[in-house]
Amino acid sequence: MRKKVAIIMGGFSSEYKISLKSGNVVYDYLDKEKYDAYRIHIFKDRWIYVDSNEKEFPVNRHDFSLKLNNQMVKFDCVFNAIHGTPGEDGLMQAYFKLLGIPQTSCGFYQAALTFNKRDLLSVLKAYGIKSAPSYYLNKGDKIDEKQIIDKVKLPCFVKANKSGSSYGITKVYKAEELKNAISLAYMEDDEIIIEGFLEGTEVSVGVIKYKGETTVLPITEIVTENDFFDYEAKYEGKSQEITPARISNEQEQNVTRIARTIYDVLKMNGFSRSEFIFIGEDPFLLEVNTTPGLTKESILPQQAKEAGIDLSQLFESAIEEALS
Repeated sequence: MRKKVAIIMGGFSSEYKISLKSGNVVYDYLDKEKYDAYRIHIFKDRWIYVDSNEKEFPVNRHDFSLKLNNQMVKFDCVFNAIHGTPGEDGLMQAYFKLLGIPQTSCGFYQAALTFNKRDLLSVLKAYGIKSAPSYYLNKGDKIDEKQIIDKVKLPCFVKANKSGSSYGITKVYKAEELKNAISLAYMEDDEIIIEGFLEGTEVSVGVIKYKGETTVLPITEIVTENDFFDYEAKYEGKSQEITPARISNEQEQNVTRIARTIYDVLKMNGFSRSEFIFIGEDPFLLEVNTTPGLTKESILPQQAKEAGIDLSQLFESAIEEALS
């Protein structure tokens, strides 16, 4: 008997369009012989099922069910394809935990922790995970440019603390640019992290549960045409994503070990993609994404392909892992 799978997509953040693309790829590649797939759009003002004719039906938020043709539809599993809130910050994970519905991403605590860059880096520091020097601001705090620059130096990155796809990020070269960069970051979040610039090779490392095993995928090197790996570089072709990465054996061993350590220490499930910059042979962690992009051009699917895992296998493994 085919399992009923709800693919949730959309969300409340600036990343909702990217999420809709990811969700539709999951829908297209799921094995229809094994699964009945339902595209569920999650927005602040409505939760809806969108059928193959683009007709919309409301989702009952009390038990996450549908009424179609006078029949109640209950789901065996949820495939989480929401980037940003509420799919990547723990809200949907906690909701499904309360309802007892399995879902493909990590748990609610892990999602909330990894979505908060400041808290994540603080927790992992105790395990020897290196990161750039940083300075924290909350909305309303006094902005002391000298204190910030003394701590992180120039150039530096001003980032929204809880955001993805490089929304709310600015590379700052001069003290007088800080306030505008901070204002931009506050448009995405009321917390900010300002990090020192790290000069080195940037890589992305996918770690997943595949057929019950923690699996580190082939590493991707990021070479951007822009000043950094921003939205344009990620989604509009302004970068090269080279898999496998052109790094030394020692670098590969170090970053593979650290990416696996992060996944295991945090007791992760589902997909993750961690970003690092090498200083010499040592990887410095930038962030961890727990609902990474899933289009054919996205980094994690590229890595899976290099490992001999096609999209149907990748998505099926996530569902079976959640169901188990």
